[in-house]
Amino acid sequence: MFFPAPRLSPLASPRFSALPPLSLYFHIPWCLRKCPYCDFNSHEARGPVPEQRYVEALIADLESALPLVWGRKIYSVFFGGGTPSTFSAAGIEQIIGAVRARAPLAVDAEITLEANPGTFEAEKFRAFRAAGVNRLSIGVQSFNPRHLKALGRIHDDGEARAAIEIAMRNFDNVNLDIMYALPGQNIAEASADVESAIACSPQHLSAYHLTIEPNTYFHRYPPQLPDDDTAANMQQEIEALLAAAGYEHYETSAFAKRMGNVLEEKQRSDFRLSPLSSRLSRLCLHNMNYWTFGDYLGIGAGAHSKLSFPGRIARQMRYKQPQQYMESAAAGSAIQEQHDVNVNEIGFEFMMNALRLNNGFPATLFEERAGVPLTVVLKQLEEAERKGLIERDHQRIAPTALGRRFLNDLLQIFLTEKKPA
Repeated sequence: MFFPAPRLSPLASPRFSALPPLSLYFHIPWCLRKCPYCDFNSHEARGPVPEQRYVEALIADLESALPLVWGRKIYSVFFGGGTPSTFSAAGIEQIIGAVRARAPLAVDAEITLEANPGTFEAEKFRAFRAAGVNRLSIGVQSFNPRHLKALGRIHDDGEARAAIEIAMRNFDNVNLDIMYALPGQNIAEASADVESAIACSPQHLSAYHLTIEPNTYFHRYPPQLPDDDTAANMQQEIEALLAAAGYEHYETSAFAKRMGNVLEEKQRSDFRLSPLSSRLSRLCLHNMNYWTFGDYLGIGAGAHSKLSFPGRIARQMRYKQPQQYMESAAAGSAIQEQHDVNVNEIGFEFMMNALRLNNGFPATLFEERAGVPLTVVLKQLEEAERKGLIERDHQRIAPTALGRRFLNDLLQIFLTEKKPA
């Protein structure tokens, strides 16, 4: 029997007992070279990058956005790109200083910067730490020279190892990005990459399946990738290696180093964020705020925001083209698009994030963060449970192993058609 998706009254709107935790994201859009698989808003630097002008635009954009988040504490800051490490430490310090001067940044806020392992950026790692960055995320992708070349990376395996060594000397919280299912890669090579990453003892590892995205070079000229069964076997082997090395697989692509018994039961049981959560374990606090449907203010070219207010949830996008963004931010109007999330779409948006968590989420978190009762997705939950894609009780909802494997199919259950305007 078919059960139509539950609909809220047209007058219904989100109601929050307290607003979700708030994170801050800065987008730095330039790279030394555009990777053929990358679909992010990144631009190959041709000539000098207008760093100071862009920093001033970021600060102007932040000032214009302050009324939307006035008085709310910021628990994490993330510099993404592009390649933020192409900027100077002085530029990053200026941005962090502007945040501290204008908003209540948590004393122990996690401040992450994405970095390339090339020699040019690695030489600046110590200065980034002095500037206030306390977590470094290095885009290694592979330690295999053949695969690095296929991915269009500008570093080699020796530079990657040297950069990691420098990072580990200056930071006590380092993430390494590794990709698998690469062109021409076999299972042994994928395992060797992860074993090399483990040998560096980072506090966090991200293992991403290479997918071909629209509007990329690989989409126009597809390389020969491992078939689905081989890629699935790679994933299983990677997960086994990381588990044996003491890494907790807490999100689809994320693995956190167990610090003794520091990945506490409280963290497992509710995944709520607190100013100390990044200290209790090596989970990425910033990304956990995304997965638990927290709020984030996105500053920079093409940056996205999700912000909650009494009675509504708003999404924004800044102008994508860097020149247009800088001009618009200087004029106090960096937002290109904005809209309120339809109440009938909130359930899907929440699940699209929270069901990426291997241990799921507490049932009470849905109403806390979505602002609508769990009953609005009850039929979908029952369907997902019948299909063996989730398990649930009155306390917790979590994807099963089958649900994690077929996450897109699981999420499709919660996707409802938009109401006509």
